[in-house]
Amino acid sequence: MPPPFKVELAEHNPCWSEAAEAQAAILRIALNPILLAVHHIGSTAIPGLAAKPILDLMPVVGDLHDLDRRRNDLEAVGFAWWGEFGLPGRRYATKDECHSGRRLVQLHCFAKGSPDIERHLVFRDYLRKRPDLVASYAHEKVRCRALHPENSHAYGACKSAWIDAVEAAALADRLIS
Repeated sequence: MPPPFKVELAEHNPCWSEAAEAQAAILRIALNPILLAVHHIGSTAIPGLAAKPILDLMPVVGDLHDLDRRRNDLEAVGFAWWGEFGLPGRRYATKDECHSGRRLVQLHCFAKGSPDIERHLVFRDYLRKRPDLVASYAHEKVRCRALHPENSHAYGACKSAWIDAVEAAALADRLIS
C-alpha cells in the first residue's frame, strides 16, 4: 500500500491537461498494443477546481490479465504497481518524483466494458458543466484537508460521501438525457 502523504491543494493549472497528455503518450508506448485509451479524470481534469497537483489517469485495456503481464513495462517508465488496491477490477499504479518522492501521477486502470470507466467519465463531465458543484466540491476539499492535513488516505475517505452523492446524480442525469 502506498503510504499517505500531506494533502496539498493547488489552484487549477491549465498545464495539467498538457501534462496528462504527456503521461498518456508515455503509456501508449509502454503498453502498446494492449492500451485502448487513456482518460484524464479526477480534479486536475476539471477546469476551475483546486486539486492535489497529482494527475489521475484512467488507462483502458482489453483485458486486465494482459495488463498484469505488462506490469514490468509500467515499472520501467517509473510507475509503482499496487494491484487492485481495494477496488476489484482495477489496477492501480503511481509515479513519484525521483528527487522529492512527491506523487505526480496515479493510474486507475480498467478493462474495456468496466462500469467504473463510465462512472469516472460521467462524474468528470457532470462537474465540468456545473460551476456550482465545482464550488461545492472545492469547499468539501478544504473541509477535508482541514480535518486530515497530513493523511491523503483519510482525506480521500472524507470526500467519498460527497463524491458518491454527486456521482449518483450524474449517472441519473445521464439516464434522463
